[in-house]
Amino acid sequence: MRVITLSINGQKHSRAVPPSTTLVDYIREELNLTGTKKGCDLGECGCCTVLVDGQPLLSCLTLAADMEKKEITTIEGIADGAKLHPVQEAFVEHGALQCGYCTPAMILNAVSLLENNPKPCRKEIKECVSGTICRCTGYTKIEEAIEAAAAKNGGGGA
Repeated sequence: MRVITLSINGQKHSRAVPPSTTLVDYIREELNLTGTKKGCDLGECGCCTVLVDGQPLLSCLTLAADMEKKEITTIEGIADGAKLHPVQEAFVEHGALQCGYCTPAMILNAVSLLENNPKPCRKEIKECVSGTICRCTGYTKIEEAIEAAAAKNGGGGA
């Protein structure tokens, strides 16, 4: 066992965990933040995506101990209290979810995209969501929601 301290959603969390603990397991099992999904556990489905220092990262392929001194954001950390993040609002308004399993990863990918590129074109949006598998929606509503969130924030590409 090793004690590690991680900054997740702006709070420090110290836990004694085996060195082989992945970030997704630390987040879900140690902190009970179940918005981060554990899908394939092979880095292929993208459902375990979190933001590390603002960039998307597959948490199933990442050792929790390697994330000390980094800022980790999960889906639980992007809303402002009860006020949803603009990307979350757009997903609701555009019906960009069905079963919801991929939704946290899709939203976090979109948040990162819009923070780095407030005016993405449709091709950039498609690329943004391409690393997360959705078996329900067909991606169209997800892409429309991201475009709407960009437009609300003064962005929106061609």
